[in-house]
Amino acid sequence: MNTQFAQRQHQQRQWFNDIVAQQVADESLPWLSATREDAKRAIGTIALPDRKQEQWRYSNLDRLYKNTFHYSDPELCAFDDNAPANWVYGKDESHRLVIANGRYVPELSSSHALPDGISIGSLRQMLATEPDRVARWLGQNAWRTPDMFSELNRALIDDGVFIQLAENTSVDKPIEVLYLNISPEQNALSQPRSLLILEAGARASIIERFNGSGDSAYFYNGVTEISLGANASLQHYRLQNESSNAHHLSRIALRQDTASHYRGVNIATGAAWSRTEISARFDGLHASCDLDGLYTVAEKQYTDFHLDIVHSMPHCSSRENFKGIVFGQGRAVFDGRILVEKHAQKTDAQLSNNNLLLSQFAEVDTKPQLEIHADDVKCSHGTTVGKLDPDQMFYLRSRGIDEHEARKMICLGFAEQVLSEVDDEKVHDFIHDQIAALFLRQDALS
Repeated sequence: MNTQFAQRQHQQRQWFNDIVAQQVADESLPWLSATREDAKRAIGTIALPDRKQEQWRYSNLDRLYKNTFHYSDPELCAFDDNAPANWVYGKDESHRLVIANGRYVPELSSSHALPDGISIGSLRQMLATEPDRVARWLGQNAWRTPDMFSELNRALIDDGVFIQLAENTSVDKPIEVLYLNISPEQNALSQPRSLLILEAGARASIIERFNGSGDSAYFYNGVTEISLGANASLQHYRLQNESSNAHHLSRIALRQDTASHYRGVNIATGAAWSRTEISARFDGLHASCDLDGLYTVAEKQYTDFHLDIVHSMPHCSSRENFKGIVFGQGRAVFDGRILVEKHAQKTDAQLSNNNLLLSQFAEVDTKPQLEIHADDVKCSHGTTVGKLDPDQMFYLRSRGIDEHEARKMICLGFAEQVLSEVDDEKVHDFIHDQIAALFLRQDALS
């Protein structure tokens, strides 16, 4: 048994090493080369993700390891820039950034006249033109414990999104970022690294969408670092609707300074296997972080959310509210943790996870956690897992509504409790339409 375990561990570590070996790093920036090499060394030494580790307890990575993923150049012929399904806002209503297969695509991106102090564009371009500016921010929001997938991303830093707002600036239009995986080849790999920086007093609204074409199989392993200066405010919407055969792993590392505000809404409806990790820490007083999430898990899908909110400063607040709807033999995992450190007095933190199971075979593993080391705080957490309310179904059926429509109405009402927190009307309507279409597809399969 020990021999089998050792062999399995060796094969898994080799899986990471094979990906790292695919790409030759650019040596023009010594500090970036050093960063990549440090990550490669870490891949050879740190612990592999394993079900014996609490953060990976419910995750089965066997399907991921069975595939050999490789880099692919952007293939854009299949993408229609004006297709309404691909954009929340019209072309002149937002600033657009397109990342295809992990690479920035300038032909499909557009930024209207930007005031001084605002940069919206490619990480790769910024590394070529203003590397010192990137060096100041890259890797500043590190996870407390390194892991293999974040190190894999760091080892091959190449391109992604770079958005920076100087002090007291704001963007007049939403910034819409579209991450596309459209390679005609199977088992493509994309690993963008994105930096979102709002300096003191800056304000912005950013919409990130993650899409794949058809039923193509690929692996998205993205990392986003967010830094909010004092009194900065960010509205951040993330909509994941990957291909039905995709593997999606997102990591968001958030750092907030004094009196900053972050509002994040996370929607996950796609991918065969998806995992989103959000790590947030407060570096200043009176900062606030609001996270809302909605995940729908279809037949044989796996969806996983991990939250790690660290209150290290007094007088800060956080609120996390996530809801899940699980069909067929779908499986969802929610692992939310709020840590209140010793000196973080007057903390106000709330954590909630509610789930609706639409089948006797659907499964949810939910684990909200509070770890409190201060004595003057206001904290709460809770979770529910339930089925459709038969009284609600009876009420709707008694008024002539058929079973499929009644199910859809109840589910949309359940989802609306999250969608109502979306302040942007166009984003709200876009998500609502997506969810409604999903229920129709599920009814057609039932």
